[in-house]
Amino acid sequence: MTHEPMSRSSSSFFRRDAAGDEERAALTPPPPPAAADDKGGAPAGRRRWPSSVMRMKGVGSVMVGVVFLALLVLVHRWVGLDASFLRDSSMVSTSTRQWHPHHNISTPPLMTLPPFSCGNGTAAPATCPATPPSPPPTSKPATGGEPAASCPGYFRYIHDDLRPWRGAGITREAVERGRRHAYFRLVVVSGRAYVETYRRSYQTRDAFTQWGVAQLLRRYAGRVPDVDIMFACDDRGRVRAADFAAAPADAPPVFRYCRDATTLDVVFPDWSFWGWPEVNIGAWPATLEAVRRESARVRWPEREPFAFWKGNPGVARIRGELMKCNPASDGKDWNARLFSQDWNHAILNGFRDSSIPKQCLHRYKIYIEGEAWSVSEKYIMACDSPVLFVNTPYQDILSRGLVAGEHYWPINRTRMCESIRAAVDWGNAHPAAARRIGEQGSRFVREQMAMDYVYDYMFHLITEYAKLLRYRPAVPANAVEICAESMACAAAAGRERECMDESVEGFVAGFDPCALPPPFTEEEKRKIAAMEEEVLRKVAKLEENM
Repeated sequence: MTHEPMSRSSSSFFRRDAAGDEERAALTPPPPPAAADDKGGAPAGRRRWPSSVMRMKGVGSVMVGVVFLALLVLVHRWVGLDASFLRDSSMVSTSTRQWHPHHNISTPPLMTLPPFSCGNGTAAPATCPATPPSPPPTSKPATGGEPAASCPGYFRYIHDDLRPWRGAGITREAVERGRRHAYFRLVVVSGRAYVETYRRSYQTRDAFTQWGVAQLLRRYAGRVPDVDIMFACDDRGRVRAADFAAAPADAPPVFRYCRDATTLDVVFPDWSFWGWPEVNIGAWPATLEAVRRESARVRWPEREPFAFWKGNPGVARIRGELMKCNPASDGKDWNARLFSQDWNHAILNGFRDSSIPKQCLHRYKIYIEGEAWSVSEKYIMACDSPVLFVNTPYQDILSRGLVAGEHYWPINRTRMCESIRAAVDWGNAHPAAARRIGEQGSRFVREQMAMDYVYDYMFHLITEYAKLLRYRPAVPANAVEICAESMACAAAAGRERECMDESVEGFVAGFDPCALPPPFTEEEKRKIAAMEEEVLRKVAKLEENM
């Protein structure tokens, strides 16, 4: 996994917190369920030694005292390691920076968009307005006079994703070459969006990706350039870098939700930022706020002292391996509480047992990939619980900004059970440092992954992509125009329409997007890789000593 350098301080969490011992002493975890109790639970603090040992006299007392000290040294060998053991003195954290919405929220938008009506059910379906929304007369920088503030560091990966076409540009032939990977083609001409559909995606991935683009055109009306883009809605990257090693610019620039180091796909925000109606997940801002409220209701010390995961283990072999980390019948406990998600059952019972906000009841959350990256990532990160992040080769816009040790604790994918147990034992022994990881990770998704920045990422990616086009985009013969009116009015009644109503943009922005930061230098890339390796090495050493 790659990371952006300015926040790549591997770990402000690796500071020694003077309050840590005091908090640990005051921390009394709730008792685990009876079944888990029979199999042993996670330690909540230092071991208490029997008082009879301290009452022994004479030689026996001396011998027991020696044994006691030896064991204490061994136990303290890892218990005494707080987060500072991974911290390099040259690493400077940026986790204390506050990332607020980048525009001046005290200044009202310059142009409110009128609400649209779908008629009374007998009228013809809503069509797109004859004239698209116009840009405001003037736009002001987000800070109200000063130049726009820089975007978060993960925006720098926009340059990396588009690097194969930097020299020769993007030809129509290269775009057409991506058709075999694409689910639909998106063309924007003069501020209007058109879609040519090649095949239907799973559920409504395609519809909500298109809906997100329609909202971008409302928010930054008149500022989104003409483009011609092939979109894929499946999980794994398909454009193999090895196939275009001799001529990278011949590769088709296919937009999708994630990639890995062996592919050239261009990473775009996934559909669920605007809602995932099939699993009863609303738009990201409302869901994030619901998770925040639930997280505040159950404070971290009061949560179950284990690592929690709930999902579909059938989509990937590694998830099946993870399920083996549940408490075993032989009494072995890996500090994990893992549950299989049956979506058919969830639909039948109205999702009562599948609420995202209600899954903030454990001190630790586990993130693990699915068929590729997993949409669950941002929801898992939002609970103020340290995320035990199973190392993965897949990169999405969120994971690229995360820093091991600052936003999450890395889990070895080849020995997950041992790695999870070590992380939970360490966190329960160092509650102040563990809580800091959880809080920093959640602050990252609340602030740097706020919808302001999601839209700005889309805007900058599309703008930089448009600069590389070597031809003028034209509307395909089989394309249909999309806009908020036509999509919302055609949406199925119920949760699908509700998600669109929750996420529709109601105004044209009277401010500039954040400023796109420059590409990484080669030296910065080397430092990122070196710091990543150092964190993983030290975590592995801690696990070996436990």
